[in-house]
Amino acid sequence: MSDVLICEVGPRDGLQNAKHLMPTEAKKRWIGALAAAGLREIEVGSFVPPKLIPAMADTGEIVAHARTLRGVKVVALAPIVKGFERALAAGAHKVTFPVSASRRHSEANVRMTPEQMVAEVGKCAALRSAGDPQIEGAVSTAFGCTLQGEVPEDEVVRLAVALAGFCDAVALADTVGYANPAQVRRLFRRVRSEIGDKLEGAHFHDTRGLGLANALAAWEEGVRAFDASMGGLGGCPFAPGASGNVITEDLVFMFEAMGVRTGIDLQKLFAARAVLIEGLPDEPLYGHTALAGLPKGFRAAA
Repeated sequence: MSDVLICEVGPRDGLQNAKHLMPTEAKKRWIGALAAAGLREIEVGSFVPPKLIPAMADTGEIVAHARTLRGVKVVALAPIVKGFERALAAGAHKVTFPVSASRRHSEANVRMTPEQMVAEVGKCAALRSAGDPQIEGAVSTAFGCTLQGEVPEDEVVRLAVALAGFCDAVALADTVGYANPAQVRRLFRRVRSEIGDKLEGAHFHDTRGLGLANALAAWEEGVRAFDASMGGLGGCPFAPGASGNVITEDLVFMFEAMGVRTGIDLQKLFAARAVLIEGLPDEPLYGHTALAGLPKGFRAAA
């Protein structure tokens, strides 16, 4: 049982920007340890050209392995139709499409305008049979962009409404860590008023130290699905200055300390972090909870 769903995005968002490549077998061990800790949704990779992001060259094999883990929803990212077709062939349970609200970031990231990306996601939705896999439209750079600067909220709302027309769910992503809690509350409220329960997820980066504060603000606005990355790994290769994601260990601890159930065992989560360190020993990891340990007498949410 859980009150919130945390999707671990480290194997995709974390590794795509890491300075070192994690061997395929090490990825499998890490994902297995994450599943053992209680992560029920794991974004295991992206179907992108290996020449652009070499760390994702083995995504098909990783998806196949993750599908053998009981109770895990296997998520993959795909920016275009070709990637979606590969995700279909591999058997991903859910595919996330990044649709940037920043025109400059969209053109740098996928060489398409936001409007072209929406059309691309629509083509992919039409390729599905019986709604399988699930499709999530993630409005990225929703709170600002290192290339463009300010991103108009009206543009974010417009894209979210367009994606809700054929996606199973919509998420808002602070790709470059520009958001603040007041902005998060305002934008999630605006989008929810337009698309209702189709607005499901939040994806925050901790670039400026506000990741947990923003997650709490989104939770207070009714969001119950959050992305996070173990050890704070992550960042967009096509957005300068976009450093790590909200740290899974800290996000789980915050919710559990509040009495909000995540379904994740913190001690097993720390064990999964050790597996990550073993497989990627030269990559710096972050996180307060894993380093400080749990408070004396700490009890997880019942």
